[in-house]
Amino acid sequence: MTTNYGAEQIQVLEGLEPVRKRPGMYIGSTGPKGLHHLVYEVVDNAVDEALAGYCDHIEVSLNPDGSVTVTDDGRGIPTDVHPRTGKSALETVLTVLHAGGKFGGGGYKVSGGLHGVGVSVVNALSEWVEVTVWRDQKVHAQRFERGAPIGSLKTKKDTSGQTGTSVSFKPDSQIFTTTTEFDYDTIAARLRELAYLNAGVDVTFTDYRLELIRADQPRVTRYFYEGGIREYVSYINNDKQPLHDDIIYVQSERDGVQVEAALQWCSDAFSDNLLGFANNIRTIDGGTHLEGLKAVLTRTLNVVARKRNKRKDSESNLAGENIREGLTGIISVKVPDPEFEGQTKTKLGNTEVRGIVDSLVGEALSEYLDFNPSVADAILEKAVQAFNAAEAARRARDLVRRKSVLESSTLPGKLADCSSRDPAESEIFIVEGDSAGGSAKQGRDRRFQAILPLRGKILNIEKTDDAKIYKNTEVQALITALGLGIKGEEFDASQLRYHRICLMTDADVDGAHIRTLLLTFFYRYQRALVDQGYVYIACPPLYKLERGRSHAYCYSDRELSERIAEFPANANYNIQRFKGLGEMMPTQLWDTTMNPESRTLKKVEIEDAAEADRIFTVLMGDRVAPRREFIETYGPRLKLADLDI
Repeated sequence: MTTNYGAEQIQVLEGLEPVRKRPGMYIGSTGPKGLHHLVYEVVDNAVDEALAGYCDHIEVSLNPDGSVTVTDDGRGIPTDVHPRTGKSALETVLTVLHAGGKFGGGGYKVSGGLHGVGVSVVNALSEWVEVTVWRDQKVHAQRFERGAPIGSLKTKKDTSGQTGTSVSFKPDSQIFTTTTEFDYDTIAARLRELAYLNAGVDVTFTDYRLELIRADQPRVTRYFYEGGIREYVSYINNDKQPLHDDIIYVQSERDGVQVEAALQWCSDAFSDNLLGFANNIRTIDGGTHLEGLKAVLTRTLNVVARKRNKRKDSESNLAGENIREGLTGIISVKVPDPEFEGQTKTKLGNTEVRGIVDSLVGEALSEYLDFNPSVADAILEKAVQAFNAAEAARRARDLVRRKSVLESSTLPGKLADCSSRDPAESEIFIVEGDSAGGSAKQGRDRRFQAILPLRGKILNIEKTDDAKIYKNTEVQALITALGLGIKGEEFDASQLRYHRICLMTDADVDGAHIRTLLLTFFYRYQRALVDQGYVYIACPPLYKLERGRSHAYCYSDRELSERIAEFPANANYNIQRFKGLGEMMPTQLWDTTMNPESRTLKKVEIEDAAEADRIFTVLMGDRVAPRREFIETYGPRLKLADLDI
């Protein structure tokens, strides 16, 4: 036991030591998410050069040795001696936390680097970093290992006239103990997003890891969108039926805040899909820019509705959710001094932005609708239909409303609730059928685990209007049991009865379909539930493998084969295939799937919101042709046992 507590016990971490000591504070985690965050930090620096008007092309490469290289044709990181540190500006940027050109020194008007942790954190968490800078007719190079400079800056003449920066780094396996392998699709999604958000920036992404892609040539993808976010909306709506061909586009600036918005309504969609970005950062928790957009849409279209006799003076205004039904919209703002709120720093807090967005979008939208009355009529007719459907469903909706989170009298009879009234520790398993429900109810820990069995396949909410949703018994049971409230209303986490919503379905094709229907419901009905990390997928085993008195559970065909291969030749063993959850004994279901000490739960996360929206439309929407094309393209590559979920 330590009794002395004086000055000598106070630890001072210098330079980049704090980053290596507590990496999670700087990049969120040392898992795959934090690993990929390193790439985004370096890419963001290149994008900032593009935002400043000095960079047109960015190249990102995944190298065979596990490193990444990001090269841009911007101005190049300054290399002259920094007056305060006495080192080159390049070394200062790489070795000093919060050193850079984005803190009001005039280097950048707007920057998108996430929360200012910068390339110094990448340096601290890498086995090595090599930086090459072309500027002032010279080429400068320096190497760093685990944050420390190796030798001094090397400089030689360069007559090519090239400018820019190239940063190569290899993540440190001492820090990233889970994996140091980059996922191509994860990085590709972010690069595509950045290219859409920054019209005219040419991004090339190359994977040189031949052994991973099993091909003779590197995999190369180019992202270049001169139409910017207009092309982004077009991409999202590719498999939908637009109400109007033109994408309504706004681009303006006021008080140093740049506002860009693109809007298009679709006739075959019953929910909205609004994506907000601030300085290229996806604001999944919303913020003042999205508040301003929603407010101006509601006000402007109600004014136009009166003007075009779509609403009488005696009739009430159309609600915001009526007007936004079927809308795909992107709002991107560039703010000189962004303020982010919340634990995840993904909500824009600048109060002035709301008014600026409201004003600029309002002017442009009013003008567009005045000059395009047929578009205004089409949008308003869909909004009026949505309003009427909501009125028709009002009685059913009232059944869903709950006077109190803890009032159990309105809860569905089939729900086996838990005794805990603390949502943070409570979890609910949504299971298919009474048989599985029976096993789950007997196997659960009643203190904090609730069970809700659903009968059959719930409604496909992708192609269903509100009236049918609220009349459906199974959907109504879901909404009431979870405390979700009404579709279209702002998500209120305080009303949520369980903070872990676990989908537990059979490991077969029907089970996968039911799980997809449930995911579609959560994504379309209350997307914030997914965005904020409340939805999980339970992973029941496929097999029980017995040999003698010992047994093991296997969760895939691959795992089963590997375990059998470990047995001696001619060994006797028995394999039990679980066709459904109802076949499992309550104790088996607890041990394998429900016990927090031994289970595997997969959190449902959306890395790429636009792609998720498109896939839900393709797989669950009304149109058959895109779905058939998707299945013909990807179906032959997939086996059910190979799927993660």
